[in-house]
Amino acid sequence: MERRIWLTESNIIEPTRGRRHTITCLHLSRVFGNDWFALKAESFARFFGTPAFLVVQTVIVSGWIAVNLLGLTRFDPYPFILLNLAFSLQAAYAAPLILLAQTRQADRDKALAEADAHHREDIALACQTRETELARQTLQMAELLKQNTALTELTRQLAERIETLTRDLHENLTPSKPS
Repeated sequence: MERRIWLTESNIIEPTRGRRHTITCLHLSRVFGNDWFALKAESFARFFGTPAFLVVQTVIVSGWIAVNLLGLTRFDPYPFILLNLAFSLQAAYAAPLILLAQTRQADRDKALAEADAHHREDIALACQTRETELARQTLQMAELLKQNTALTELTRQLAERIETLTRDLHENLTPSKPS
């Protein structure tokens, strides 16, 4: 479907006009920055909140316990102190990463909300300017209508006067017939 945009002198539409208010927030695009470590840290923090993470962790923990309880190897016998240490290590790294991601997301949300508010203010100002211009044009149209009505009345009066003068002239120039 072809989309047509009608351009007029007062209505020039830009392709990115609806998104231009978010340009000020582009520096917040990545939670941890844009380098290699930041990208990996962000993907790791995002992975913690997925069902896949829960499934993978459940499989690993179940496998760990099964291997140690069944006696296939005894690298971490019951009460699984090494597994507890692994959970502690995971929590020690996961919590700050998740909190940092939440903090930066809150900063990003706040910046986008401020950009949206600024954009709404710009739109309100543009609407107010257009309303003022429309009010001015409405008053101008009303004045033109008054002038047009006055000119129409004057034209009617002049037409009647011309008709009267023509009739009088005709009566004065043509000989009257005796009765």
